Amino acid sequence: MKTVEVVAAIIIKDGRVFATQRGYGEFKDGWEFPGGKIEPGESRKEALVREIKEELDADIRVGSLLETVEYDYPAFHLTMHCFFCELISEDIVLKEHEDARWLSEEELGTVDWLPADVGLIDKIFA
Repeated sequence: MKTVEVVAAIIIKDGRVFATQRGYGEFKDGWEFPGGKIEPGESRKEALVREIKEELDADIRVGSLLETVEYDYPAFHLTMHCFFCELISEDIVLKEHEDARWLSEEELGTVDWLPADVGLIDKIFA
């Protein structure tokens, strides 16, 4: 089984975490933390800055690693490095996602998270 290595941004602002809804592919309509694949020669943090710029047209400051998630999807194994991040730019433009929401701790369970992201929910505000 092939392994896909990605990075994800846990962006928190004013006590709310930013979640995005996929607009394409096998997991269309599922909710996730934004991010994407690490390109050859990139560090994890460099990849995350680039992916957020590409997907959301936003600039971030990457902080500490929350967790590395290992998850087996039917077609591949996912290794997802999840970092706390801070928005530098005020505006976010959805370039690849259908929808996005700022969710409070109480609202985190109100969206249909992708399986690999579900395990992070209880750890974000811990």
